[in-house]
Amino acid sequence: MPLKPVPYIWMNGRFVRWHQAKIHVLSHVVHYGSSWFEGIRAYKTRRGTAIFRLHDHLRRLERSLRMYHTEMPYTVEELERVCVEVVRRNGLEQCYIRPIVYRGYGNLGVNPMDCPVEVAVAAWEWGAYLGSEAATRGVDVCVSSWQRIASNTMPAMAKAGGNYLNSQLVRIESMRHGYDEGISLDIFGMVSEGSGENVFVVMDGVLYTPPLSASILPGVTRHTVITFAREEGIPVVESSIPRGMLYAADELFFTGTAAEITPIRSIDGVVVGNGSVGPITRRLQERFYRVVRDGEDPYGWLTFVPPAPRRTRTARMAPEVTNLRRR
Repeated sequence: MPLKPVPYIWMNGRFVRWHQAKIHVLSHVVHYGSSWFEGIRAYKTRRGTAIFRLHDHLRRLERSLRMYHTEMPYTVEELERVCVEVVRRNGLEQCYIRPIVYRGYGNLGVNPMDCPVEVAVAAWEWGAYLGSEAATRGVDVCVSSWQRIASNTMPAMAKAGGNYLNSQLVRIESMRHGYDEGISLDIFGMVSEGSGENVFVVMDGVLYTPPLSASILPGVTRHTVITFAREEGIPVVESSIPRGMLYAADELFFTGTAAEITPIRSIDGVVVGNGSVGPITRRLQERFYRVVRDGEDPYGWLTFVPPAPRRTRTARMAPEVTNLRRR
């Protein structure tokens, strides 16, 4: 789905017009993939527009940079205010938010340390990642021939742009073979994750998910689902998952900011359960929707966005997010 432009993107302390948000072709990130990013959703809840787990996402971004010996130019709290203002200023009721930190124009050696660290935050309208009916009908998935990156090659726990070259191969392969998505195994042949989602398996009423040692990204929605499951009295086991469990499972589903909670109805052509959304998957979806649709927030996960300003020629940018000083 092509991006639908909005008026503004925030770049390095100021708002610029969507089509003016540009970088130099010789920026380090273009040649070596030196970027770190987050995907965050804002929802139109019954209580107004709210960003889901904003602080947790930005803390993960900060940790991703740390793994690559890079310092965030702004504090997490400053970027929280930026994200809220990007949504507000663009008048978005629900959207996908993309904060990204990257190495800019400086030199073109592999060593990135002399290149400046740049920061941008964009937001746009984006619907269901795996299709409009994915949450109710499920998706068809294959096990990819591409393995997940090993943890001693580059940190899989970092949400780094370069990591997603691996994810691209998984997604391309799955779509070329007629599937909606692919699941990678780790270097030991155990289940890792989808191209952009964490994986959950339900067997005999127990919820299984791969551990961090399986080269997965520590997903924010993954943590959300584990929290819900434990509150619902559903046993949760984080352990190595052999490929065979995917075919024997009673239920399978993906989690992720883009995918939310998406049932898997078949794996390599093998129907999961009876081919419909399973009872545990549905219970967890309902818990999730109570937060992001109804605005129930006993966890403090929602950051509410003030109403958008009236558009006038003299409207000014909010000073608290345009005059931030880099650290």
